[in-house]
Amino acid sequence: MIRILIVEDEKAISDLIHMNLTDAGYHCTCALDGMTACDLLEENTYDLVLLDIMLPEVDGYELLEYIRPMEIPVIFITAKAGLEDRVRGLNLGAEDYIIKPFEIVELLARIKVVLRRYHKLEESHIQFRHISIDTENRKVRKEQTEIDLTPKEFELLLLFARNPNITLFRDKIYENVWETDFTGDTRTLDLHVQRLRKKLGLEDCLKTIYRCGYRLEV
Repeated sequence: MIRILIVEDEKAISDLIHMNLTDAGYHCTCALDGMTACDLLEENTYDLVLLDIMLPEVDGYELLEYIRPMEIPVIFITAKAGLEDRVRGLNLGAEDYIIKPFEIVELLARIKVVLRRYHKLEESHIQFRHISIDTENRKVRKEQTEIDLTPKEFELLLLFARNPNITLFRDKIYENVWETDFTGDTRTLDLHVQRLRKKLGLEDCLKTIYRCGYRLEV
């Protein structure tokens, strides 16, 4: 799932963006000031940042310079409509510059353009070995047979399939699939992995990485 950080100090606007982007299928986190945004960026991984300029503690221009080495695309959303402000924002590395007030449909369209530019839009179908995943309809086939997966099993499979040959640590798996912090109890995750192996015949390629997590070897 695409993860978006919304950095906006006006809570009503932040809530409106969060609601509409969530309805559109994005996973969103909100920060009401620049310092909180810095902390979230240190602790989490995001595919896109929506960034206001006039923020408490750390303004948007400073925050953009902090984000730039992370190679996360940024869209400015701001009331600063002057040409000089727009040029400065784009020259600092923002992918787009949206002036308030704006229409949600326009914001959604511009988000898609930026995500497509960074090749972050989710594929409608993923194929590996004998497994086919239809991400839009949430269906999985093993060869020609449709396999019934629980919602969490599907999300877990999707996470592995989108990160082939990469060791995924348990805390990151919990963060992405269960959307909660890892408490150290591995039983729930281990049970879901066992069921995926059995249902899809992945015993030989869905590897347990000792003291780390799991890796789908393709």
